[in-house]
Amino acid sequence: MTETFTAFEGLRRLASGPLADIAPTIKRAEARAAGPIAIFSDTTGRAVDLDLRGSVDDMLKWLGKTSEPPAAASEPRGRGRPKLGVVAREVTLLPRHWEWLNAQPGGASVALRKLVEAARRSNGDTDRARAPRDAAYHFMSAMAGNLANFEEASRALFADDRRRFTSLIAAWPADVRDHVVNLAYANAA
Repeated sequence: MTETFTAFEGLRRLASGPLADIAPTIKRAEARAAGPIAIFSDTTGRAVDLDLRGSVDDMLKWLGKTSEPPAAASEPRGRGRPKLGVVAREVTLLPRHWEWLNAQPGGASVALRKLVEAARRSNGDTDRARAPRDAAYHFMSAMAGNLANFEEASRALFADDRRRFTSLIAAWPADVRDHVVNLAYANAA
């Protein structure tokens, strides 16, 4: 699934979609923008930095070259089993935790993988419910932190009180309000 983004000029929504699709709209708006242009990941709600220098073609070439996630490029190589997707990283634990892990069948790595998989299975629904709320909050903090009822709306969002949340943000600029609601509740039943 392709990640989507939403761009705003001030409090007005410019475009939504995959970054390569909305980049030309962002570039055209930048030339005449009265306010700052901000681009947000629809998955995380966090702002992303897009290099707006050069032409639209330059931007599209740059986006094509950077389609690999930045974290993958900075991961250490050589240890682990990279062909299987296993990557060595550092974990800091207390000595008693290392003792327990090392005493497990298969050693520390196998025990940690089993613990992570068990946690993913048991917390999957909670994690899936938390992600849209967190994305909405990140976006709200950046775009609506100074708007009326921000703190109360944040409390209602985290309390999962949809009715109160939507009533508290009703007076916000329509594009910001609608995007927050979409992030928070797009996948709600």
